[in-house]
Amino acid sequence: MAKEVAGLIKLQIKGGAANPSPPVGPALGSARTQDRAGKVLPVVITYYTDKSYDFIVKTPPVAVQLIEAAKVKGGSAEPNRKKVAEITWDQVRTIAQDKMPDLNCFTVESAMTLVAGTARSMGITVKGEFPGK
Repeated sequence: MAKEVAGLIKLQIKGGAANPSPPVGPALGSARTQDRAGKVLPVVITYYTDKSYDFIVKTPPVAVQLIEAAKVKGGSAEPNRKKVAEITWDQVRTIAQDKMPDLNCFTVESAMTLVAGTARSMGITVKGEFPGK
């Protein structure tokens, strides 16, 4: 019989920085997120009525990965007028492939258009033409 879900908690923590103090520390610790140290990681904790829990560590948000790839501090306040950086389609492809398990896309090309749309809304331009169809 399936366990009854009591609730869901969504957090964004820094990888490798979870200290062992309650409530998040003992469950997540730094061991599960040590390979992605310093990156912001979304975590979904599902807790059940029998006081057990499961948690899923997801990949960093696309916006955070775009900021890393473009080497800027943040997105533009006016993305339609002020562009803050440029990235290539190869960088977009690597971000899309990394984020693919968490997206609702079936192909890498559709994930790339999603990442490119996020970049455009942040004031980051993508150089060149779309390498897909």
